[in-house]
Amino acid sequence: MAFVSPHVTSTAIEAMEFSELSRKFRVTGVPKTIVNDTVEIMGALPEDLFVRAALQIPDDEQAAQT
Repeated sequence: MAFVSPHVTSTAIEAMEFSELSRKFRVTGVPKTIVNDTVEIMGALPEDLFVRAALQIPDDEQAAQT
């Protein structure tokens, strides 16, 4: 997202080299995405699901079940 929008910035951190940050954000696997220190996305997701997770929009299937 940071590549296509000037309103989004991103930083990639090597978890093994920055162990203090890894502990702070409880990184147990990669990729792990942290959005504004509040939203945590674990693993690789298709773009549409990643955007929904980053914006905290419920998944269509989950919303239909409730």
